[in-house]
Amino acid sequence: HIYAQQAGEGPVSTSFDFVNNPLLTLSGPVKEIGKLKKVREEAFGSDVKYFEQQVDFVQTVKLKGKVKTNLAGKVEFMVCNDKQCLPPSTVDIKVPVGE
Repeated sequence: HIYAQQAGEGPVSTSFDFVNNPLLTLSGPVKEIGKLKKVREEAFGSDVKYFEQQVDFVQTVKLKGKVKTNLAGKVEFMVCNDKQCLPPSTVDIKVPVGE
C-alpha cells in the first residue's frame, strides 16, 4: 500500500513538489482518487490512511494559452506490505500537458 497525503502520525505521507512553470497554474490541491483505508497500525502506534493496489493522484492545471508544456516536479512516498515498509523514496515526475 501507499500512504495518503494526510497519512497520520508515523509513516511518510505522499507529497508533491511541482516546479514553477510560467505557462501554467495549478488549480487546487492534488486529489486522491481511490479507496482510502483508515486502520490502526501498531508499528506506528496510531491510525493511518493509505491506498491498496491502486490510487490516482490528480493535479488539475490551467494553461496560459494554447501551448504544449510539462508539469514537472517530485513526488515523495512510502510503501508497505503486511510485513515491512520500504524507506521513503523521492521520484522525479514530468507530465506533458497542452495541445
